[in-house]
Amino acid sequence: MRRHGKRIVRTGRVLASRRAVWGAGLATVALAGVVAATPGALGAGRLAIRLAAAVKSLPRKAPVVPPALMHGRLYNGTPAVGALFKTSSGHLGQHFCSGSVVDSPAGDLVITAAHCMQGWRPGGVDFVPEYHRGQQPFGAWTVTQVFVDRAWASSQNPDNDFAFLVVSQPGDTTSIQGLTGGEKLGTGWPPVRKVRVIGYPDGRQRPISCTSATRAFGPHQLEFDCGGYTDGTSGGPFLANVHPATGLGAVIGVIGGYQQGGDTPSVSYSARFGRSVRALYSKAVARN
Repeated sequence: MRRHGKRIVRTGRVLASRRAVWGAGLATVALAGVVAATPGALGAGRLAIRLAAAVKSLPRKAPVVPPALMHGRLYNGTPAVGALFKTSSGHLGQHFCSGSVVDSPAGDLVITAAHCMQGWRPGGVDFVPEYHRGQQPFGAWTVTQVFVDRAWASSQNPDNDFAFLVVSQPGDTTSIQGLTGGEKLGTGWPPVRKVRVIGYPDGRQRPISCTSATRAFGPHQLEFDCGGYTDGTSGGPFLANVHPATGLGAVIGVIGGYQQGGDTPSVSYSARFGRSVRALYSKAVARN
């Protein structure tokens, strides 16, 4: 089975046990302090009173939940974000990665992670926007061209793990963007930004969505902490400034980059979008 960066790892129990240990540690320290301060002459009743007071003095608030304990929710999707399917003889197979329509003059570009297209050729992959539970409200669009950065093509540099796909429907001159709208390409954004991340987990028939803040992971990567992003979510967009009515925003990253997007469902990565992604976009736009 080809690996797309996201592996299922059971992290929830580990994090929950850490919370339990944290609470137990506080109780142990507090009670030990009371016992140490209690003279041997004190009776059992007075000792019990002191122990009860110590327990009451423990913090009432639960410890801050780590960001990794946040979890995305399944929903029916948004028009400009979809799943990539392998195809055979014009029939859809399994979906294996995610992508989103990006605004362009011709209206026929989809952005995803470069590692998603390893081993695939144009004509063997379809993009289905807003796919959910077998429904294809805007149909299936065949990938006819793939554009990746030279640094990715030569050495699979994780800082260049993004790709632009040209999509079309045979015999139809309508552009995909004309039907779904397109995300604006956002480059040069600061590393800390509230984003909505959408992706299609393998084995699920609906996409997952979560909103949280990104943070810098080294000088050229973004990190996003939220659970549920398993295999298949690679290529899903990091969307900033999402419009509440249309679901459209600015795509400032895609699940990919370091560890091809992350080795656990609770932490995802993206290459930071800068000059190289802008140059690749220009190349895809000017292909004719």
